[in-house]
Amino acid sequence: MAESKLDKRFGAVAVDKGFITIENLYEAMKIQILENFSGSVHRPIGQILWEEGYIKTEQIKEVLKTMGI
Repeated sequence: MAESKLDKRFGAVAVDKGFITIENLYEAMKIQILENFSGSVHRPIGQILWEEGYIKTEQIKEVLKTMGI
């Protein structure tokens, strides 16, 4: 079965493109999980990566374009 563009999540695409490291993604995921458990507003991984300075706006746009979003 062929892989559709949406089969990969934002973080995986960003790593595949070399925009972030696995470690950057792991840190963003830890932040997201901790915020979710504390009752904070859910932030997408891309937003967390951007706010932490791991990814640039143009790179986010490229990831979303690749995902077909």
